[in-house]
Amino acid sequence: MMSKRLLAHTRRVMPSSSSSRFSSSTTLHSKAAPAVMNLVQSEMPETGHRPSGYVGPSYEQILETRKTHLTPNLVAHFKKPLVIHEGHMQWLYDHEGRRYLDMFGGIVTVSVGHCHPKVNQALSEQISKLWHTTNIYMHPKIHEYAERLVAKFPGNLKSVCFVNSGSEANDLAMLMARVHTGNQDILSFRNAYHGMSPYTMGLTAHSTWRFPLAGVNNGLVHVMNPDPYQGIWGGAACRDSPVQTTRSCQCQEGGGCQAGSAYYNELEETFKYSLPRGKVAAMFAESIQGVGGTVQFPKGYLKRAAALVRANGGLFVADEVQTGFGRTGEHFWGFEGHDYVPDIVTMAKGIGNGFPLAAVVTTPEIAASLGQALHFNTYGGNPMASAVGIAVLDVIEEEQLQRNSLEVGTYFLKCLEELQQRFEIVGDVRGKGLMIGVELVEDCEKRTPLATPHVLEIWETCKDLGVLFGRGGLHGNVLSFRPPLCVGFEDVELALNTLETAFQQHMSKRLRGWRYGQAQSRSC
Repeated sequence: MMSKRLLAHTRRVMPSSSSSRFSSSTTLHSKAAPAVMNLVQSEMPETGHRPSGYVGPSYEQILETRKTHLTPNLVAHFKKPLVIHEGHMQWLYDHEGRRYLDMFGGIVTVSVGHCHPKVNQALSEQISKLWHTTNIYMHPKIHEYAERLVAKFPGNLKSVCFVNSGSEANDLAMLMARVHTGNQDILSFRNAYHGMSPYTMGLTAHSTWRFPLAGVNNGLVHVMNPDPYQGIWGGAACRDSPVQTTRSCQCQEGGGCQAGSAYYNELEETFKYSLPRGKVAAMFAESIQGVGGTVQFPKGYLKRAAALVRANGGLFVADEVQTGFGRTGEHFWGFEGHDYVPDIVTMAKGIGNGFPLAAVVTTPEIAASLGQALHFNTYGGNPMASAVGIAVLDVIEEEQLQRNSLEVGTYFLKCLEELQQRFEIVGDVRGKGLMIGVELVEDCEKRTPLATPHVLEIWETCKDLGVLFGRGGLHGNVLSFRPPLCVGFEDVELALNTLETAFQQHMSKRLRGWRYGQAQSRSC
C-alpha cells in the first residue's frame, strides 16, 4: 500500500467518489473497463464520455494491410497491437470499446487532451472558412498566432518560422546557425534525439536510430552526455527534480555541483582538441532528454555550456519538442529551469496537440540570415495549424494546465520514489512535472539495465490492466510517462496501482531479491 502520508494527500485532493483501491470489471464501458479479465483491476476514474461504435476494417484486415502496404519502419507496440479508434482527453478506446489511460500522450504530443472540445471547435471553424493558401498570400491566423507565441518567450526571441514537425524545426535551426555564424561544426550530446531527417540524423546520437549513410556526420560532434545516474559522475543533489539519484554525493552546500563541473571540463576538452578554435556554429540540447530516457542534466551545466559555445562564435539551440508548453510544470519552457536564454528554440509535438505543427523561434538578427536565399515551407503556419496553435495556448492558460502538470507530476514522482524503495528493479525515478522516467535495472548497485524481455512483460501487463505508457533509453528499459496535461490525481493513482501490480507479478517470479512490501532500505 502507499504510505499514510501519500494516502492522506490523495484523500485531500480526490473526490469522495474514489472509494475502493481495487475492483474487478464485467463490462467494457464501465469505469473499470479492463483490457483483460484475469488480473486484479485497479478502479478507473469516472468519465462521462461514451465512445461511438467502431465502424471500419476488421482487425485481421488492418494487420494484413499493415504487413503488405505500409513500410516496415511502422512497428506496432505490444504482442497484440491495439487498434485505437477514438480518444477523449486522457482516455483512448480500442475497436472493441475497451478504455485505456493514455500516460504517453501520443509520444508527448497530446498536450491538452485528445479531441479537446475547444481545440476541435477552433479547427472546425477554420476548416469552414479557409484551409490553405500558402504564405504567398497573407491570412490573419498566422499573424495572430505569431504574436501569441513569441509573447511566451524571454529576451529578444521574437521571430518565428512555422514548419510541420520536430525534425523540420531542428533541420531549419541547423541551417540558421550555419548560415548566421558562417561556421560548420555543431555539437550535440551522446544519447540525444533531435530528429530523423538526413540532416538531423547526424545530431541524433543513438545507434538504433541511424542509417549507414555517407555524410550524415559531416560537421557534427557528439560530446559526453552529462547523465547523473548512468554517467561517470553523478550524485544525490545534481538534478533539478523532486527526486534524486541514489548515488552518493560529495558536493558542498553553495559549492556547486561537482558532477556538473566534471562534465563541463570534458566539454572544454572537446573544444580544445576536436573543434576549430572560435569557429563553432551551434550546440543543441534538449532541456530533458526524451527518447534518451528522461535524462536530466546537472544543475548549471547548460548555462555554462551555452556561454562556452558563444565564446567560440556559436549559437545555443534549445530543443523544446518534448519539454515545452508547460510540461515540466515549474516553467513554460524547459530551458527556463536551467537559468539561461538560448539563441534558437525549436518546438513541435505539444504545440499542436497532435495537429502537424512545429516552429523555430529566434532573434530578429538570426532570423535575417534566411533572407540570404529563398526559403519556403508550403504548409508551415497554414490557417488550420495556426487556429489549432492559438486554441492550445488558450486551453493551457484557461485550464491552468502548467500548474496541474507541476502539482500532479510532483505527486506522481514522489509516489514513484516510494515504489523505488520497495522494488529493487526500479533503479531511478526522475523528471519534472509530467515529463517522468522510471529506469528499470537488473542490479541497482551496478545500474545494469533490466533485460528487454522483462521490461516488455511489465509493459504488456500494464497495457492489459488498461494503462499505456512508452519506453525510452538506448536499451528501452526506461518507462516513459508523458500524459496529456489534463490528467488528475485519480489517474495517477490508477497508473501507480497498475505499476505496483506489474512489478509485484514480475518480482514474484524472481528466485531471489524479492523485497515487495519490505520495510528495509535498499542496499544501493
